[in-house]
Amino acid sequence: MILGRTLGLYFSGRFLKAILGLFLLATVLIFLFDVLELVRRGGDRDGFSVLRVSLISLLRVPLLLEQVIPFAVLFGSIAAFVSLSRALELVVTRAAGISVWQFTLPALLVGLVLGTLSITVYNPAAVWLQQKSDEAAAGLFGSDQGLLLQTTGDVWVRQDGLDGESVMLAKQLLNGGEQLLTVTIFTFDRTGTFQERIEASEARLGNQIWYLKDATVYTTERDPQTYGSYEVSTYLTATEVRESIGSPESISFWNLPRFIELARNAGLPAYRYALQYQTLLARPLLLMAMILIAAAVSLRVSRFGGLGGMILGGIIAGFVLYVLSELAKDFGGAGIVPPTVAAWAPGIFGVLMGLTILLHQEDG
Repeated sequence: MILGRTLGLYFSGRFLKAILGLFLLATVLIFLFDVLELVRRGGDRDGFSVLRVSLISLLRVPLLLEQVIPFAVLFGSIAAFVSLSRALELVVTRAAGISVWQFTLPALLVGLVLGTLSITVYNPAAVWLQQKSDEAAAGLFGSDQGLLLQTTGDVWVRQDGLDGESVMLAKQLLNGGEQLLTVTIFTFDRTGTFQERIEASEARLGNQIWYLKDATVYTTERDPQTYGSYEVSTYLTATEVRESIGSPESISFWNLPRFIELARNAGLPAYRYALQYQTLLARPLLLMAMILIAAAVSLRVSRFGGLGGMILGGIIAGFVLYVLSELAKDFGGAGIVPPTVAAWAPGIFGVLMGLTILLHQEDG
């Protein structure tokens, strides 16, 4: 018997409700813990208010939740399978001649749609909200802001200017790339000879120039000199600065291809950014893998009892995939393996694992 349209939509709705319910629960929990952490860090600072901290947390939580999406799909699918089994709906469906592959298909389609929307709509929105969160937090956490609200890593960017080339590192980016915090710049003349190293607390982008604040200049010819303000020329625009210094997670899915090309043209390694792009592309496959694993660990025990074993099996499966994903990211980010292989391997492994277990349980 073929699964009908009405029954397929019913199953899809049950899976979608369970997944979104768990995702919303995770949203509330992460938001509460994040607000408490921000209150602890900034409670004694000027400009602090609970409303401001709540707004900062609310804006930055969506990007934090991207890591939760696969686990929300896994445990939401387990909950949906168990609910359908306990209501005897899957029993009736099996009795009607519908196989496990047919009634799992609606869940897989839900995972595919959610994965596609998460990279094309949710990710760009979360990145934009994170930038607004950084702007709302500007000045509140002082020197701790780079640690607490950091959206960048130790990423160097090469730039050119009227005086020659320079290489710059910034710990924190604000105002869409026009303001940088904790800046280090190495400058070179037109012949490529090193001139000076500059360390500044802040840099603001003007018209083809960086205005540095509280700068200390180191050269090989004299002792370090301290300046209240200092200037370094550049041809970079605010958009190029934001995309060059931003961590992979702080760049929108739609902007990643352009940034990868920009980094490569500048002679900078683009492994981490290519890995992030491929990881986002592979997310629908990873979510489908989570659904197959959920079916593998829940359908059998739902018929024979053992809710604790089912939960433990889901946790172990999710942990294995998480560890595999992190290892693949480390290897891909370091350039040890191609970013495409590192990004797609966890999803492929999860799909094969889920299919193998289901084949053994249902047809083996």
